[in-house]
Formats: sequence, C-alpha cells, structure tokens
Amino acid sequence: MIRACGERIRAADPRWRDLGLTLLVQVATTIPFVVPRDPRESPATWAAYLLTSLGNLPLVWRRRAPVLVLFGVVAAGSVYRLALDGPGQPLPYAGLIAVYTIALYSSERVRRVMGAVVTVVIFGSVALNTRTARELLFALFVFAAAFVLGRLQATRQAYTAAVEDRAAQLERANRIEAEQAAARERARIAREMHDILSHAVSIMIVQAEAGPVAVRKAPARAEAAFEAIAETGRDAMAQLRTMLGVLRTDEAAPRAPQPGIAALPALLDRVRAGGPRVSYGRTGEVRELPAALEATVHRVVQEALTNVVKHSGASSVDVRLEYGEGDLTVTVADDGRGPADGASGRSTGGGHGLIGIRERAAAHGGTAWCGAGPDGGFVVRVVLVTSPLEVGT
Repeated sequence: MIRACGERIRAADPRWRDLGLTLLVQVATTIPFVVPRDPRESPATWAAYLLTSLGNLPLVWRRRAPVLVLFGVVAAGSVYRLALDGPGQPLPYAGLIAVYTIALYSSERVRRVMGAVVTVVIFGSVALNTRTARELLFALFVFAAAFVLGRLQATRQAYTAAVEDRAAQLERANRIEAEQAAARERARIAREMHDILSHAVSIMIVQAEAGPVAVRKAPARAEAAFEAIAETGRDAMAQLRTMLGVLRTDEAAPRAPQPGIAALPALLDRVRAGGPRVSYGRTGEVRELPAALEATVHRVVQEALTNVVKHSGASSVDVRLEYGEGDLTVTVADDGRGPADGASGRSTGGGHGLIGIRERAAAHGGTAWCGAGPDGGFVVRVVLVTSPLEVGT
C-alpha cells in the first residue's frame, strides 16, 4: 500500500507535489507555535507565525527557480532572526529543502557559488546566535547532508533515465527486428506459394490444352495427360497443406518436410507428361545436403521447368546437378525460344520466378544467372554454397 501511494505521488504533477511539500513544511514549522511553552521563553505571536509562513512559501516554486527560492528563504529567516523573537525551530526545514533542490537541479557552477553563499550564511547565523562550535558543526553537517542527498538523487534520476532510454532503444530495435523477420517470412511464403502454384497450374494448363487433341488422335496419351493433371493437382495440394500447416499453431498441423533432390524425378516425370523430353543427370561426388538446401534446389528446378512449359516452346530440357567440393551447381537448359530482353529473362513480362530464383540463391550465399545458351535456347544456372562440414561426407 505504501509503495502504491509512492507511485501515485511520483506520477502526480510536480507543481502539486511541491505544493504538498510546502504544506508539510508549514505543518512542521507550526508545531512550536501550538505546543505548550515555558512562560520564560519568547511568546508565539501572529507576526512571528506569519513571517515563518512567508519563509516557507517560496518552496512552491523550488523547481522553477531554486536559487531565488533559497534567497527568499534566507531573507525571511534573517528578518525573523533580527526583527522578531519568536519560537525557534528544531531544524531549518525550508533552507534544507532549498539546498537539496539546488544540488538536484542546478548546474555545477551554480552549485559551487550557492555552496559558498550558504557556508557564509551559516557562519553569520551562528555568530548572531550562540557562537558555539557545537551549533556551527551541526549546521554545517545538516546542510552538507541535504546537498549530498540532492546529488545522490540527481545521480539516481540520471541513471534511471539512461536505463529507460536503453530499454526504449532495445524495444525499438526488437520491434524493427520483428518487423524485418516478418517481412522476410512473408517473402519466403510468397516465393513458396508462387513456385508451387505457378508450376502446378502451368503443367495443368499444358496438359488440359493437349487433352482434347489427344482424345481424338491418341486416347492412351489423353488418359495419361488427364492422370498427370490429377497427379499435379494432388501434389500441389499436399505441398500447400504442408506449408500452411507451418503457419498453424495446433499440434495436429502437418509437418511433412519440403520436397528435396530425391523428389526431382517425380517432378521431371510430370513435366515429361506435358510434352518436352527431360533428361536428368548428376556429376561429382553426390552427397546428402541440408534439408533447406535440397528444398532450394527443388524449387529452383521447379521454377525453371515452369518457365520452360509456359514460355519456351522447347522440345527438350536438360537438368544437371554438379557437386563441387564446396558448392553445388544447378543447370536447367532448354532448346526453346531464347530471352527477349537480354540475359535477364524470357520476356519483359512481370513474373517473379527468376527474381525468386536469385533470392533463393542469395539466401545460401550463391549466385544465379539466366540467359541465352551457347547454342540457343535458354539456360538457368545457379551456384549454391555448401557448408564446409558437408565437404567429403
């Protein structure tokens, strides 16, 4: 409960807190005026009480003008000491708070000047009062303690502000990192969706267009075409369910691995059913690669074959994997129409397939090149970097 009250006080407007502190000091300085007094002591008069209250009033503005507040408190106390002979106070509350405030809010230069001024005032006050070393040492001690407490509070506030600023910076950095991670994940999902759907739909369109002709001339081939359409659709749906399952939070979601190099023969069979002859070969020291790298190889070949089916009009396609000591080169070459816009792609259309191939290659520290082959046609060549731990395995 006390902690909650402290939090509410710290959250209040500083002006209201200063007003509350002034009223608290006023209560403390009122006590000597209301408690029973020895008849031999100085009487408690209204004039003495009003002058004491006037010495407390400047504390309301202590944050806005700490130096002027100190001068006001000293002036009121001097008049009280010289002109009136009222009840004394156990401690100079207003003066101590004024010194504390200067130590907390003022610059180093102001603190030094006001420290010298307060020291002179203390010596003068003691000289006009008891002129004893006991009073002098006590006054120096309590005012020095108020100053030290003010500096400690200033250090604490600076430390708290630095910690809060650091926390805010970390929160901003974490938020930016989370947004960037989400953007990368969206781009990855978009590439997967594009590769899966673009390939499946392209194969299905080619097979569907060839189906009516095959029905009239080669019923057996038509049956194979329709079976290829169904198989392509089933495979696309299975891959989509696997990918979308990753986005689900329930444990029942499918977690099948993405297709890798081992699934390439089935992919090539579906493309062969669409018309072009597809050859496949691997050279070098064939070895098992990480699942993510194998999935990239599969998607690169898939996208390249999708472009062949959609754009090239090729009669044959060669897919080749070359295993190097520290890399893997994937080459897909066809004998169809060459690129219409140099080496960047087959046409100036707005497809994202070749961009996705380059992004996948860059994700594994590799490179991608697309362009005309030496004997015509179109070539997609991707070099992927393999981990040093994989070399020679």
